[in-house]
Amino acid sequence: MTPKASIVIPSRGGADRLPHLFDALRAQTERSWEAIVVIDGDVDGSGDVVDAVRDELPVTSVVFPENRGRSAALNAGFAAASGHVLIRCDDDLRPGSEYVARHVKWHAQEPGGVIGLYRNVYPETAYARAYGRARDTQFRADAYAVPEHHRWRYWAGNVSVTRATYEMVGGYDEGYRAYGWEDVDWGFRLFRAGVRVHLAENLETPHHIAAVTTEIRVKRAFYSGAAKRTFAAKHGEDALGPRRPGSGVWGRLIGRTATRNGLSGLLSRARSADAALDRMPRWAAEKRVAWLVESAALSGELHPEQVANDV
Repeated sequence: MTPKASIVIPSRGGADRLPHLFDALRAQTERSWEAIVVIDGDVDGSGDVVDAVRDELPVTSVVFPENRGRSAALNAGFAAASGHVLIRCDDDLRPGSEYVARHVKWHAQEPGGVIGLYRNVYPETAYARAYGRARDTQFRADAYAVPEHHRWRYWAGNVSVTRATYEMVGGYDEGYRAYGWEDVDWGFRLFRAGVRVHLAENLETPHHIAAVTTEIRVKRAFYSGAAKRTFAAKHGEDALGPRRPGSGVWGRLIGRTATRNGLSGLLSRARSADAALDRMPRWAAEKRVAWLVESAALSGELHPEQVANDV
């Protein structure tokens, strides 16, 4: 019998994360689903983790012999899926028991693309205390306040469409090879195709975030900035508005730091920040992290060649 929903789970190095996700899927109230785990190069025995639950859960795997990137993993997963509703679920999510049922219900009520935002779960780190938790709360508040025609910008790792919509839009662009922007690209293409995008508050899902230090967050921001160049080259500079910071004091600081520092310099500054944040006033610690993260995002735009050298 064809399942109502197919859950596509791209994973690399997920052997410790996948059992928690399988526990969450085991508790789903909606029983008509399948999950396809696409292992993007098995570096830690993730394939064995999937094999261990095959007899209990409707879970299968696609295993790449080597790393091909998240876009390729997503495309392989959706190609193997058979359900009517196609759900993308990252391997570090911890969905509630109504997760699949709610995704399915949204598509029964109104066609479109559905986004559930992350509720990031942080360990106790200086970065989380100074910046991560507060910015996560602000991020969700800002997302729910955006006009409908900007919701596509939040397309990420907890989303769904019908099979017909996915086939109309097409697969993820495998030109996004490193970290970032393959999701936003697909969301933009969905919006450009005239599909309404919904932000579903009842699909907010705990996300055990990987960026738990300033150093990790800065590296991801740099990679994301470089990927933004790919998006702008593909869709035009106006798709996301101005790329450069403003002319105020903060904007000039970001611009100067980004121009003068590449990835290695920013990572060195980030490591120093991580060691000092808990000794600083909270407002100063938050500003220090924001300065480095925003500078890294712009530096990635200015120096995208450094991503290829670092991967």
